[in-house]
Amino acid sequence: MKIHHNVTPRQEVLAERALCAALAVLTTPEECRAFLRDLCTPAELEAMADRWAVVESLKRGLPYREIHRQTGVSVTTIGRVARFLGAGNGGYATAARRLEETRRGSAPARSDEPRHG
Repeated sequence: MKIHHNVTPRQEVLAERALCAALAVLTTPEECRAFLRDLCTPAELEAMADRWAVVESLKRGLPYREIHRQTGVSVTTIGRVARFLGAGNGGYATAARRLEETRRGSAPARSDEPRHG
């Protein structure tokens, strides 16, 4: 993680929240794609897309080696994604659940979810 010598921990938290607020106001995949392409380097965007592909593969129950074969993502990264999917901050699980609900045509549930932050 990058060390900011002139930034306080509070400023870091506020900057992260501002980024999250910016993501939250985007309403379509196209808007999000444009934002991420402006924000991230191609390598950063590829790394995030790879991790999300791993989440979807893990949710389907694929073994790590098969996920590695299909995606090229290292087994170490797959393990890290799996750890955060099971016991992280809840972000992967929330996004995966909401996408599944959207695909099934049901409204995403929001009120019963734990708040992380």
